[in-house]
Amino acid sequence: MTPAKRRIRSTILRIGLALPLLAVMSAEATAIPAFARKYRVSCQLCHNPVPTLNEFGNTFAGNGFRFAAEEPPRDTIDTGDPLLELAKDLPLALRFDLYGVAVTDGQSGADFQTPYNVKILTGGTISRKLSYYLYFFLFERGEVGGIEDAYIYWNDIGDAPIDLVLGQFQVSDPMFKRELRLEYDDYAVYRARIGDVPADLTYDRGVMGIFTPGTFTISGTVVNGNGKGEAEPNRLLDDDLLKNWFTHVTSPIGSNLRLGVMGYYGRQDGEAPGGPQLTNDLWMLGADATLTLNRFEINAQYIHREDDNPTFTTDEPSVTTDGGFAEVIYRFRNGRWYALGLWNYIECSEPLLDVSLGGPADVNRYHTLSGGAGYVLRRNFRLLGELGWNFEQDEARAILGFVTAF
Repeated sequence: MTPAKRRIRSTILRIGLALPLLAVMSAEATAIPAFARKYRVSCQLCHNPVPTLNEFGNTFAGNGFRFAAEEPPRDTIDTGDPLLELAKDLPLALRFDLYGVAVTDGQSGADFQTPYNVKILTGGTISRKLSYYLYFFLFERGEVGGIEDAYIYWNDIGDAPIDLVLGQFQVSDPMFKRELRLEYDDYAVYRARIGDVPADLTYDRGVMGIFTPGTFTISGTVVNGNGKGEAEPNRLLDDDLLKNWFTHVTSPIGSNLRLGVMGYYGRQDGEAPGGPQLTNDLWMLGADATLTLNRFEINAQYIHREDDNPTFTTDEPSVTTDGGFAEVIYRFRNGRWYALGLWNYIECSEPLLDVSLGGPADVNRYHTLSGGAGYVLRRNFRLLGELGWNFEQDEARAILGFVTAF
């Protein structure tokens, strides 16, 4: 037996011994049972399975969390004021995540992280066209996580197919929503940061416009470009007042294929150690696709990025980053079992890559593969098992767990 085969065999054995120790949960999600309570329907109406949205669920979200854009008020108080629509009860939901992980990278071990996440979620209507959505991390990996999604949604402005989102959200949402993925593993390219530049495609503060002329959906976004961190001493949340711009265009091609293209441009000021203030210009171009074949769903994303001064030093060459992911989901006929796989790959021309996923920062490459299966025990309780391999660190990981909300 070759050394490589011995190492793979040893890895599988270690994971097998560690699996019985684990009681775990899946990746983050934004399923919110408050909507099911409001409309008195099953979570299955919008999800397949929770938290992934089906076609009806996407339409529901696009209508500002309503079944129909023009539906009459539901579960509201008659205040006698035509300019005030109040829900009888504040719509709240709770997410409670527990999990553990078995890891081997030369030595094996298991970690119980119970709880891992505790979230309070709320969302609903403010008026016929205004809605809101937010969630707060009461507990995230051992500390208070704070606000992530928090925005106002204005639907069909001027009775035209134009929506507006204002607040804090993920820049990548028009492509694939990280919070709705089924895997424990992440869409790593959206988290990728280069050098000292804080811009990525996850959470940021700004405004997004969505225009749907016919079959096309065009999204235009303006954000601060420095994430969701704390305010500066001058009480400004943008650390340099420069704005970053993102656009995405997508359309179905026939009945089984959806294609999209994206572009991003931004600037960031920074100071070299003991030197003058310098600026990094960055841009990204990318493409995404979803192919549906019977019970198979295949999602793919590619992004090319260039930064001309990501460490804010003089005479620095530009840095090129290429990356993406491919995802396969198979839903079994009974609708309760599913199988999945996720491949991530990112390569940077300089050792400046950081995807903030617990691995080393300032590397040239990130490369992982994971696969697993899940079972819908209850509509709001989903079991998950997943195995993953990090090719750069020769590290294996095993997950068993559940996701629930109520």
